[in-house]
Amino acid sequence: MNIAELILDTANLEGQIFFYNEVLNFDMLNKTDCSASFQIGKSILSLKVNKKALPYHFAFNIPFNKEIEALEWLKSRVEIIPYEDNQIIDFVNWKAKAVYFKDQDNNLVEFIARRAIDYKIESEFNSKSIINISEIGVGTDDIKRVYDQLNKLNPVSVFDGDFNKFCALGDNNGLFIIVDMLKKDWFPTGDQIYPSGFIVKGDYNFEYREGKLKELI
Repeated sequence: MNIAELILDTANLEGQIFFYNEVLNFDMLNKTDCSASFQIGKSILSLKVNKKALPYHFAFNIPFNKEIEALEWLKSRVEIIPYEDNQIIDFVNWKAKAVYFKDQDNNLVEFIARRAIDYKIESEFNSKSIINISEIGVGTDDIKRVYDQLNKLNPVSVFDGDFNKFCALGDNNGLFIIVDMLKKDWFPTGDQIYPSGFIVKGDYNFEYREGKLKELI
């Protein structure tokens, strides 16, 4: 599944511009008084001002042979969030390893190296090594409802989980991480999950707002 563009709310546009442009060195495509966009691999991350913005969880795919270099690159820029003293978290069932940190809006951000994606690089890791936006978390009180709404737009397969607490929809290239916010918190921080509004473009084109999904024409 391809996530071509992810549009998120921000209550701190200038802080986020500094973070993604100056700290993480992503190329800024455009900037206005109320928005900014960044090229991140094959994807675009866009931010739009909303003073009522709620925190998100999202992830970026990185080459599967670069998780250690990516960790060192991040450590010089951000504070790494460990789990049980491990800065690189091994998701054995997903054949993936991940590193977590936060941006200026308290969003939980993840670099994830998936062995199932047959892509590696020999050059030194930097911001241009990132492959794409690979995940967006979706907070809801009814996972099955979101699943049904997505399937009306375009059939989507269950990658992992079920309709109880957690269900990942899509594939290794792109996933919607649907979570029951009444039953679960974000891993690995235990942060509260919110029905944070966003827009996604690519194989799926929709806006998620106030727990409801609306197709974009």
